[in-house]
Amino acid sequence: MPIRKLSTLSRQCLEIDVYLNQVRNDLLLKIAFYLLAYISQTEKKELAPAIKKVLKAYGMKGTLSINHYSTLAVNLKKGSLDLIGAAQKKNNIYSERHGRPVTNIGSYYQANAYSVETAYDQIDSKIGQFYKDLVKAMKGTKWFDKSDLMTDYHHIAYYLNINVGKWDKPYEFIGA
Repeated sequence: MPIRKLSTLSRQCLEIDVYLNQVRNDLLLKIAFYLLAYISQTEKKELAPAIKKVLKAYGMKGTLSINHYSTLAVNLKKGSLDLIGAAQKKNNIYSERHGRPVTNIGSYYQANAYSVETAYDQIDSKIGQFYKDLVKAMKGTKWFDKSDLMTDYHHIAYYLNINVGKWDKPYEFIGA
């Protein structure tokens, strides 16, 4: 009789251990998602009206998407701003300044969402202002960056991508 009670007790202990491991793993996942860059479809829907308002104000057409639950992307299809031309001018200036050969941008590219706020001011002030307004709308009120590169600590709300055209569908400049 005592052996049977011991096996029942052992089984209960094992069940409790399995349950505690599940709780621990769930907690670790919640902590990981808290520390990692993450954006949900709900958050994208909250940011969408402000982003679409900026696109409409500058005569641009585009879509929103989320990549890998960590990146908010604005995909610009066509518009009244010559984004490709401005990017090519920026690239030409950079190449000349550094003594490198000029690279042709082509019909699509990915703008650096973390430097566009100042990168286009000297080339075209309207494009510079467009990127400033777009990045501000993409960040919204919940975006933060608590990264500390000196200690190799990286903690950001979510990443930002600005795609101008696609490899199979180039950006269409429709003029002002």
